[in-house]
Parts: sequence; C-alpha cells; structure tokens
Amino acid sequence: MAIDAELLAILVCPKTKGPLELVDLDSETRRALVEKYREKFRDEEPVVTQGLYSKSADLIYPIVSDIPVMLIDEALPGPGRVTSEK
Repeated sequence: MAIDAELLAILVCPKTKGPLELVDLDSETRRALVEKYREKFRDEEPVVTQGLYSKSADLIYPIVSDIPVMLIDEALPGPGRVTSEK
C-alpha cells in the first residue's frame, strides 16, 4: 500500500517546512531500516521501500509500514541514497 496522495500533498519537511517528494530507497538502506525498526513491530516484519525526500534539507524521512517517520533525528542523508520515482 502506497502513501495516500492527499497525505503527501499536506506533509512538509519538519526542518524547513518545504515540500517533500516520494522516492525509492536503495536495497542497502531498506535492509538497514528494517533491522532498525524491527523491534518496534513485534508482531510483523516492518516494510520499508520508500521515503519522503526534502530537497531543501537534503534529508529523507523513511516510510515504515505505510507510516511516514517525520522526525528530524530519524531522517537519512539525501545524496546517493535514492532514485526518484517517476
């Protein structure tokens, strides 16, 4: 299940209040995030395939099991981590 288009339209970067772009995460990043969030999803395997990219902050906010993690401290660095979904 993908992130809802209406939700994506109203979400903004918590750091810059700028727009966000839906991006695919590379496989290494996906695996690392699944391991990181596994403990919080005790009854199921977390699903991580995409994130929300803030060009102005150059940060990616991961989407874990359809839940955007919109915390600056949990954001990933932008360069080299994504391929734009078009």
